[in-house]
Amino acid sequence: MSDLELDLPRDRTAPSVARHRLADWLAGRLGPEDIERARLLTSELVANAVLHGEGKVIFKASVGEDQRLLVEVIDQGHGFEHTIRAREFDEIGGNGLRLVEAEASRWGVHEGTTHVWFELEPSGPRLGREENPLS
Repeated sequence: MSDLELDLPRDRTAPSVARHRLADWLAGRLGPEDIERARLLTSELVANAVLHGEGKVIFKASVGEDQRLLVEVIDQGHGFEHTIRAREFDEIGGNGLRLVEAEASRWGVHEGTTHVWFELEPSGPRLGREENPLS
């Protein structure tokens, strides 16, 4: 199965472009609920790259044999900032990574970069071994 890779425009259209291309690419590979979660999380990561990053924005997606989706968003910034920003109580925005944390199976940042990723496991019952794979 081929991977999806896009060079996105560094403007406000980038999240929409990534969402639509990802949904088209995932059609028939994942269920509708999983595609919608992937679209939502993609929007958050791409919007962050456009708003806070620098240079080219690269979007990558792949689906493994186990139907696990990996999405990566990379820009040429100087690294992920672990900064708590002062916000007004009623201010909109700033909760994208909390949403990613809540909805993704896993997510992370390659240390010292602006290469952010998330994984989504398929919805439904898990198949295979019941033991903890880490033990």
